[in-house]
Amino acid sequence: MANSVQASVHSLHVYPVKATRGAAPREMTVEPWGPAGDRRWLLTDASGKGITQREHPRLALAASEPLPDGAVRLSAPGLVPLEVAVPDPVRTMPVTLFGEKYEAVPAGSAADAWWSAYLGTEARLMHMDDPAHRRPVEPDFAREGETVSFADAFPLLVTTLSSLEALNSLIAQGDMPDEGPLPMNRFRPNVVLDGTASWAEDGWRRITVGEVSFRVAKPCGRCVVTTTDQATSARGKEPLRALAKHRRFGSRLVFGQYLVPEGAGVLRIGDPAVFEGA
Repeated sequence: MANSVQASVHSLHVYPVKATRGAAPREMTVEPWGPAGDRRWLLTDASGKGITQREHPRLALAASEPLPDGAVRLSAPGLVPLEVAVPDPVRTMPVTLFGEKYEAVPAGSAADAWWSAYLGTEARLMHMDDPAHRRPVEPDFAREGETVSFADAFPLLVTTLSSLEALNSLIAQGDMPDEGPLPMNRFRPNVVLDGTASWAEDGWRRITVGEVSFRVAKPCGRCVVTTTDQATSARGKEPLRALAKHRRFGSRLVFGQYLVPEGAGVLRIGDPAVFEGA
């Protein structure tokens, strides 16, 4: 049954380089594997293993800005900004993300040197040249042919302002109230909705936002990245303490829902959202 609550898009977010600060456009093109330009770039160590804020919280202070034709502009404290063009996919190299191997295209020595200088360790910037074929969606929750960029597991992540308000209330009543209230950027969503009831997303099975319909794949289990202040890179204990007490689903501490597009289209701030339950 459709939800009668009048919900709409509050904000949109893309993160061109996985784990960095991204951009908040007023409209977003949705492709089968996620928002256009979202997490098409991945940082790795010298062995090809993916690097995220889990290992390097200072990535929160580095920004990646999408440029035309898929290029990206990098900026970070202490470094001169660098623009990186999409590399020619004549040569791919293996990368490992969450234990699985994929192919990606090296961005080049200038980008590698820039990131190595910032992180203080050898780093490489890689680009996903063919998101339609490189990385399948998490198999237990995928349909045939569904793929994803270098996002954690699924093409998009949706969160709601009402659930953040409810979570901040739980933090205020908990053991570490001084750590709240938390901003939404702790959760690194692609789509933030306003006008829903708190935790209403637990019952969604399908959602239509503007001209695009999505399947709700599964709840998003949260990790240590949510404890990282995205403005300072300092780490605390919340929201994981509050989620562990109030939002534990099996082994997962849940905030937000993963989405898989059922078609392509454009999302805009203010677009209406309509939900369907089980």
